[in-house]
Amino acid sequence: MEIWIAFITGLTTGGLSCMAVQGGLLASSLADQLETEMKHTRVKNLHIAPPILLFLIAKLVAYTLLGMLLGALGSMLQLSLSTRALLQFAIGVFMIGNALRMLNVHPFFRFFSFEPPASISRFIRKYSKKEATWITPIILGAMTVFIPCGVTQSMMALAMGSMNPLFGAAIMFAFVLGTSPVFFSLVYLTAKLGTRLEKHFTRVAAIVILLLGLLAVNTGLNLLGFPLTFNRITESANRQTAITQSEMAPEIDYTVLTQAAENQQPQELTLYVKNNGYEPQTLHAPAGRMVILNLLTDNTKSCSRAFTIPELRVEQILDETGTFSLEIPPQAAGKVLAFSCSMGMYTGQIVFDQ
Repeated sequence: MEIWIAFITGLTTGGLSCMAVQGGLLASSLADQLETEMKHTRVKNLHIAPPILLFLIAKLVAYTLLGMLLGALGSMLQLSLSTRALLQFAIGVFMIGNALRMLNVHPFFRFFSFEPPASISRFIRKYSKKEATWITPIILGAMTVFIPCGVTQSMMALAMGSMNPLFGAAIMFAFVLGTSPVFFSLVYLTAKLGTRLEKHFTRVAAIVILLLGLLAVNTGLNLLGFPLTFNRITESANRQTAITQSEMAPEIDYTVLTQAAENQQPQELTLYVKNNGYEPQTLHAPAGRMVILNLLTDNTKSCSRAFTIPELRVEQILDETGTFSLEIPPQAAGKVLAFSCSMGMYTGQIVFDQ
């Protein structure tokens, strides 16, 4: 799902944002190359497309490798579920701050941007003004990893948060691939793009980043088992009383509950783990009894296979097809036990009734 989000983000706003930051490099290189060609030919159809394609291909390869590196760094950290949740939350805060920086809300938000060393920026701009050759757009395309735009920085944060080299590479590949059509088209119009249009592009990109940041914060809260997230507020719209009882309930002696449940048969529940989430999203179980939760998969390939119950510290990678049974200890009446995938995108809950 995040790969599709990355692609759509690149297709809609990433290209505009990257154009504002990186387009000048390619435009200046193209200008020199076209000027050279015009001295030797009178043909109207100058070679504009090849250098643009070379630039974009080099950029795609460079960012895919960068995404793999970021994902590998995340995977080597071997973080616990709660730490991953806090990292996801921090990524969301960074994205929100980055969006507010792009909107010029307050000077404070300028700290929510990774700026390359001034020497690297000067070198890249200096190189782009050298005599153009076919190798120039390739080198410039690869060098753009050092000057990422605001949207790209947010995608880099997501790639690291994936904690998987292949998934990180896929996120960056999808994002840069999405930016390519817009970037390619706008290079032709670079000379006509005024500051007024750039402001509009920046605002649109900032709004998208803001929404993605809120989504990342929501994901982190889901992984922490926090009851007040967008997903769980929706799921529990008709069960506010149960949530309130759970939050206000006194400390429960679960040893007593377990002893009371010893003479009772466990209650079996079935949860279907699908590519687009869990069905049903809300399960009901009797309070004070052991519950056996049967997780059924059928050619399931999404992150819903990485099943977690944060409060019980349950983390289980399910087979693509099969059944996995999980024992849940007796819970008090009114208890709402949240579960989700390891990315916090797909969620659900078990409500323990009297």
